[in-house]
Amino acid sequence: MENDERVSEGALAELARVLATCEDPTLIRDFLLSIFTPAEADDIGKRWALVRLLDEGKTQRTIAAELGLSLCKITRGSRELKKSHSAFRAMINLADQASR
Repeated sequence: MENDERVSEGALAELARVLATCEDPTLIRDFLLSIFTPAEADDIGKRWALVRLLDEGKTQRTIAAELGLSLCKITRGSRELKKSHSAFRAMINLADQASR
């Protein structure tokens, strides 16, 4: 199990480095749609949408109704967003900068 975790962590770190160097959003989207199943891609998209909606101030119940997600997933997203040095917050800031 420990070896599996090292392989997974190493592969994830490499993937993060590669994605950080890619400046082609279409290539990244195509890659993500290739690596995830349709259900996984839908789930990832909804999780990002819930983070954005939380950032906009929407209530957890409203988000649950809009996206069809459990309150447990939304609460987890809310908790991650509130952390100091939140990766969610950093990515929201990058997304906001990119849309300007």
